[in-house]
Parts: sequence; structure tokens; C-alpha cells
Amino acid sequence: MQSIANPDDLIVVAGGGGFIGGHLLARLRRQGFTRLRAVDIKPLAQWFQVFDDVDNQVADLRERPAADAACRDAAFVINLACDMGGMGFIESHKADCMLSVLINTHLLMAARSAGVKRFFYSSSACVYAHDKQTDVDNPGLKESDAYPAMPEDGYGWEKLFSERMCRHFFEDYGLDTRVARYHNVYGPEGSWDGGREKAPAAICRKVIQAKLSGKHEIEIWGDGQQTRSFMWIDDCLDGSLKLFSSEVREPLNVGSDEMVTINQLVDLAEGFAGIKLERRYRLDAPLGVRGRNSDNTLIKARIDWAPATPLAEGLEATYRWIHDQIVVGRKSLF
Repeated sequence: MQSIANPDDLIVVAGGGGFIGGHLLARLRRQGFTRLRAVDIKPLAQWFQVFDDVDNQVADLRERPAADAACRDAAFVINLACDMGGMGFIESHKADCMLSVLINTHLLMAARSAGVKRFFYSSSACVYAHDKQTDVDNPGLKESDAYPAMPEDGYGWEKLFSERMCRHFFEDYGLDTRVARYHNVYGPEGSWDGGREKAPAAICRKVIQAKLSGKHEIEIWGDGQQTRSFMWIDDCLDGSLKLFSSEVREPLNVGSDEMVTINQLVDLAEGFAGIKLERRYRLDAPLGVRGRNSDNTLIKARIDWAPATPLAEGLEATYRWIHDQIVVGRKSLF
């Protein structure tokens, strides 16, 4: 980031009250950036991380005036804002997820009007064609696999459409854009219950709950054989900032290529807890695609980046953090 931005440049993080946004603001502060603006629709008390030296704004970026206010005097805009969660949320809130297109639309328009130097959009692996994710032995999704288009219904369509908007705002208006396709980002300081959490946090919570309650069983959505890859939050920030500072305008995967089954994810969490659980498989639960993994060939070639954190290492840190949230009593699950 230092290669394109000065400490006095105003950097706007849309979705700054979210999981990735909070970690990104913490990273930018450590790097010496002094003019940071965070914008999120949630009340400030619900932000995952809050920094007093950041210009924190509570606003609905689906509204054009809010986007204009967010981008005022900005040099750079990083759009992480969207209405999303785990598969249960995505499959039951398709319209809400698609309405996030208004966020990116209005931010692009506002950024263009404000003369923003560069605009970053956080897309998702959900843009990839469904017929390339029907096998648990997924060899890895290449960036070209997004077309012919058949993305995740609702959320995936919104992400793919917003990618195209970024492309055309550069082609038609000269707004310099970057697009990252995130693959299942996880880590501490994020959602771990309530329905918006992703699989790593949900599995950790369920294992911790089983151990503390003495009821040694766990509900697993699907048959446990479905495959995914999960990216540690610090790796996500490293890849995102390197892409943002690069001259690559095409969408790139920012994800891990360490593919595991959900059963293997449970194995890891059980190992941290030192227990074995009876597994109850819920075959009627929202499942998403059968197999998904990141092919990192292109990002390695274009910006010489790959994630560095093994799943076992990052998941254990996440497990320990969620355990502390439960045991310390921030929120009781019983």
C-alpha cells in the first residue's frame, strides 16, 4: 500500500465495521496511515473493531448521498461492504444480498465524482460457475471459470455484476479499479454465532459448546464430504494490499489452495478440544456447492503472492479466540 499511498492520503474503508474491514483498518494504522475513514451500516456498538483515531461513520451506502459523503476528499476507496453471511444466510436472503449492488454502484459513482485515484472491490468465489463445483475433488477454480456465467444465486450474481461495473467504470470513465475474489476468509474478531458466521467459526463454536456442555455430539450440515478452502485473515490482507498496489486490473483469486472436507475441519477442531464427538449429519441443510477450491496460478504469476498460513495454524488461533469469547462470558450459548 505504501507504494501508491502517502500517510496523509484519505483512505475510505466501506464495511469498516465488519470482520475484514476491522482487521484492514488495524493494519493500515500500523503501517502509519493517519487519515482513515470507516463506514458501516451497523450501529457503532456492533462494529467488530472500533478505533478512536479513525473517522467512523454509520451510514447506509445503498443510498447515494451516503456514498457521496463517504468518498468526499478520498484518495482511495476499499469496498468491503455487503449484506452477507454463511450459507444459511445467503440461501435465505437472496434479495437482500443482491441489494448490495447498490453499495458498489453508488460508491463507484461517488468515487468517480470525487476524483478517487484507485477503487478496490472485494468480490467472492461465489461468482464461479456452479457446474464447475459439483465434484468434491475440485482441482481449483481458475479466474476464467467465472464464464459462461452461472454463479451462486443471489449473492454470486451480485458479486459478478459488480465486478463488471468496476471494469466498465475504468473503461468508460478512467476510474482505476482492482478486484479480489475472496475464498472463505476466517480468523478472530469476526462472527461466530447468530447465523452469519462461516464454516470455520461455526465448527469451532459447536465443538467448544459440545465440550463445555458435556453433550459430546455435533450437527454437521451435509454429509461432511463437501470440500472448501479457507483463508487466514492476515493472508487475506497481505494479498489484498499487494493486489491493490499492483497494476493488475483483472479479477484475481485471493484464497488458499489447501482444500479440506468439512469432516476434516471438524477433525481439526476436535483435536484442539481434545475430544471426539458423535456426528449427526443434517442432509436437508443449506449446502452450497459440492466442491470449491482456489487455483492460485494466476495471482502467483501476476503479483507473486500466495497465502502463507496453514489451515491448522490459523484455525487453532480462531478456536482459542472463540473459546475465550464463550468462557469469559461475552455471550452465553447455554
